Amino acid sequence: MNFSATFDHYCELIEDGVERLIPASTTRPESLHEAMRYSMQAGGKRLRPVLVLAGNSLFPSRADAIPAAVAIECIHTYSLIHDDLPCMDNSDLRRGRPSLHIKHGEALALLAGDALLTHAFWLLGEHYSNHADIGVRLLGELGAAAGSHRLIAGQVEDVEGEDSKLNAEELDYIHLNKTAAMITASLTMGVMHTEADESCLNKVREIGRNLGLAYQIVDDILDATSDTESLGKTAGQDAANHKNTYVSVHGLEAARARASEITAGSIAKCRDFDADTAFFEELILGLEHRIK
Repeated sequence: MNFSATFDHYCELIEDGVERLIPASTTRPESLHEAMRYSMQAGGKRLRPVLVLAGNSLFPSRADAIPAAVAIECIHTYSLIHDDLPCMDNSDLRRGRPSLHIKHGEALALLAGDALLTHAFWLLGEHYSNHADIGVRLLGELGAAAGSHRLIAGQVEDVEGEDSKLNAEELDYIHLNKTAAMITASLTMGVMHTEADESCLNKVREIGRNLGLAYQIVDDILDATSDTESLGKTAGQDAANHKNTYVSVHGLEAARARASEITAGSIAKCRDFDADTAFFEELILGLEHRIK
């Protein structure tokens, strides 16, 4: 297995999917669709849609996973657009470019985020009509992960926790819901396209949960230690916004140790599968040591 070649192949499939499945910028109203495509085509790591395709590759597949991968990226991108707004993190940069509200204005950024959110569910309903059993499960999984109990719950407690000191349990709640929920859904939605049984799905869910937590811990470390040019977004934003992070609550060295511990545990769990998990294992390790 050539990790870089496989990752690049997945990214090519995702970029093609984004091009095909997001409305053209010439579609009325042009300003809205141009704004949607501006954010969706800004690049980034494409981690979540890559996880969909990687999960789909573990077992014999029953359906094309590209629409689900693009749907996940729509949800992720909408959440970033809204995170960057002045009423939230008030960030001027995203993926090395001006944030959408800087480029197109606050009102259009808000509406483009709303449109990407709803477009994600349209994609699943439209493209899995011939695999209704898969489509229903995908809709339920994504709706639960992106809803008021998970992604938005974590965001709310993150905002409400600013200017106060959270304990370890409260911080984990934010990380496990704001970040890990969507990473977990990415993996599980990929596997839902396959012939895998519920036992496999539950193992994947546990790996996704741990991977998502480790990812956010590393993100907290990078925000505290890296620079804006390297990150492609404003460094030090967490401290500026008085946010609780793994670094502020536990300290830098403890954060690094926890990320390493979770990463090692996730790799070990990959080896419980009767499948080729080499790509997963290298991806998980790479996320711990990423620089942005």
